[in-house]
Amino acid sequence: MSTYILYGVTLLLLALSFKNDKKKTKMSLKKAWKAFENILPEFLVIILLVGTLLAILNPEAISKIIGGDSGWFGVLLAALVGSITLIPGFVAFPTAAMLLQNGAGYMQIGAFVSTLMMVGVVTMPVEIRYFGRKLTFLRNGLAFLFSFVVAYVIGKAVGAL
Repeated sequence: MSTYILYGVTLLLLALSFKNDKKKTKMSLKKAWKAFENILPEFLVIILLVGTLLAILNPEAISKIIGGDSGWFGVLLAALVGSITLIPGFVAFPTAAMLLQNGAGYMQIGAFVSTLMMVGVVTMPVEIRYFGRKLTFLRNGLAFLFSFVVAYVIGKAVGAL
């Protein structure tokens, strides 16, 4: 129900914007559509990969690998996968929700999402070029360790520990 309310408010505000300045509203909608077109290929690839993963691995397998019972090994595995994967935030959270629905544990998903957002193994060459090797490794190392703090706090919050 809240989704319909948000869509309604959005349409109302869009209509209000259109009434105030048609030219700017049309320009904004064109820019939004262009951004959507740029993001769509990444989004579809990730959805395809996650869909394939969920088709290959049944909920029991996911639960075994990164489920609540996988413990700190599952957290480490999720953190490693998150560190080497390059997924934008708007895709990461729905992916995490799908994994949770299919048997993944909260601590494991916490580590996965936090490393996904904060650790950049794939982007390290660019980061090294701008910030230097020492700072890049320090930042990524601290972010990786922090993901375990996140997993621990989530585990305490949901009673998994």
